[in-house]
Amino acid sequence: MKKSSKKSKPLKSKTIEPFWEQKTLGEMTEQEWESLCDGCGKCCLHKIIEEEHDEEADLEDEGIQQPTDFIREGEEMLYTNVVCYLLNDKTCNCTKYAERTKLVPDCVKLTQQNLGDIFFMPDSCTYRRLHEGRGMPSWHPLLHKGKKAEMHKAGMSVRGKVIKDSEVDLYDYEDHIVTWPLADLD
Repeated sequence: MKKSSKKSKPLKSKTIEPFWEQKTLGEMTEQEWESLCDGCGKCCLHKIIEEEHDEEADLEDEGIQQPTDFIREGEEMLYTNVVCYLLNDKTCNCTKYAERTKLVPDCVKLTQQNLGDIFFMPDSCTYRRLHEGRGMPSWHPLLHKGKKAEMHKAGMSVRGKVIKDSEVDLYDYEDHIVTWPLADLD
């Protein structure tokens, strides 16, 4: 058997850019979209919209709810450390993810179509960051082999910081206002 005298060329390694750097949010598959969720659990925190006293506030006192699909002038959104009863506060995963919007009617399913209405998502939310052109956070599980350890270590999740809404009276939520959900690292 005769040996070939040709030397084989070394293979050029191609650097493959992550899908979130190649595609817009609207171009992503459902699997890619879902994988962007960093799993921090901050979206499951109950929020309070604080408003100046005016006619709208008087309407609410009479039981007429005003829409909360945007923040009006003079309003401020405050985060509480009260979390949805469906959230596993150790793993920061929803225990009934597929059924969450049926079990909790106020739960919002974030999609490519409603991404523009994300005022209620914290600044550290990966969907919000990518939508605003700020890139993937350094602690995101996709950058750490799918593990959440860096996120928890960085303090970017709700782990160890929350109380279930089934344990707090709705009228006591204002006693649970916190600022830590507003933190963003990079």
